[in-house]
Amino acid sequence: MRILLVEDEKKIAHFIERGLQEEHYAVDIAYEGEAALFMARTNPYDLIILDIMLPGRDGVAVCRDLRRNKLDVPILMLTARERVQDRVVGLDSGADDYLTKPFAFEELLARIRALLRRKSGSPTALLRVADLELDQLSHRVRRAGREIELTGKEYSLLEYLMLNANQVVTRTMICEHVWDIHFDSETNVIDVYINYLRNKIDRGFSSRLIHTVRGVGYILKEVLQ
Repeated sequence: MRILLVEDEKKIAHFIERGLQEEHYAVDIAYEGEAALFMARTNPYDLIILDIMLPGRDGVAVCRDLRRNKLDVPILMLTARERVQDRVVGLDSGADDYLTKPFAFEELLARIRALLRRKSGSPTALLRVADLELDQLSHRVRRAGREIELTGKEYSLLEYLMLNANQVVTRTMICEHVWDIHFDSETNVIDVYINYLRNKIDRGFSSRLIHTVRGVGYILKEVLQ
């Protein structure tokens, strides 16, 4: 999943970025409101973490602008303000959740997972397709009870395919949600990682789950015999 982090304090921004990347999220950073608006309108993010205190246009104004433009991405607001009225203003501007600084990083992760589950319509953190299971809390993957070791990027790719199970996803969609803004879309890296996944998820099992839709992209589904 790809996240836009909007935070003007660079030390805090890079601390959060490192932690999110360790959890297999792709992260882009904006340090002020106008840049955040441009990036959010340009790229299809799965979630936005938005600090309220920003230079120029603040987080509340950014959130209102995004909602006026019908951008329905989940928004988690961060702020050092503790007053109830400040939280009310943030939520009324269109934010989906609100977290007060300083916060425990585990709580930030839990709120992110909850918002992403709500967006995907999945009530739990356990994703299942046929005999394939992915636990978004522990990052453990099993097929037919056998544990499968994945790299961080393989995990992110599989998670995206499973969140969109039974739907065709194009290479562009994969690029936009699994890789960050620095990804070179002209390379064949996506096809390479699909092959890595096939070798681990499908090889040695009775049925294939990852299928190529020629000229379009890929789909993860169970094909009944």
